[in-house]
Amino acid sequence: MDAVIAVIVIVVILAIIAATRSIKVVQQFEEGIVYRFGRVSPEPLPPGLHVIVPIRDRMQKVNKQIIAMAVPAQEGITRDNVSVRVDAVVYFRVVDPIKAVVNVQNYMFAVSQQAQTSLRSIIGQSEMDQLLAEREVVNRELRRVIDKLTDEPWASSSSGSRSRTCRCPRA
Repeated sequence: MDAVIAVIVIVVILAIIAATRSIKVVQQFEEGIVYRFGRVSPEPLPPGLHVIVPIRDRMQKVNKQIIAMAVPAQEGITRDNVSVRVDAVVYFRVVDPIKAVVNVQNYMFAVSQQAQTSLRSIIGQSEMDQLLAEREVVNRELRRVIDKLTDEPWASSSSGSRSRTCRCPRA
């Protein structure tokens, strides 16, 4: 009799654990990507309460809010051979969560690295006067470059960038 009660208690505990692992809540600003035996479901889950099968399915949530990411200061030499140190802030958001998670191992890190590389490239293509006087043109070019490289394959979109010169140029 005691063995039967012990088995029933264990079964009930396992059922409670399975139930709690199968109920997932996707917040309003997220979408859920479901992996079924390692394969991605074609459509992400919208916000709300969802039930998944614990062993068969795994869910990863992707934040779809606009993210403001500071780009560390980049040193470079302008086209007119002036050393500058420039930092930036990039605003982006995930447009297609499946592409962002499946096509890129870590999309946040990838966007950061791409922004740093693009910033250094733009510094090298610009003259010092242009960096100081035409900041909006530089910002638009930085946005264009980042969007071009991340829109289709990564499914993230920068909604703008701001850059500023941190230190006075060293001649």
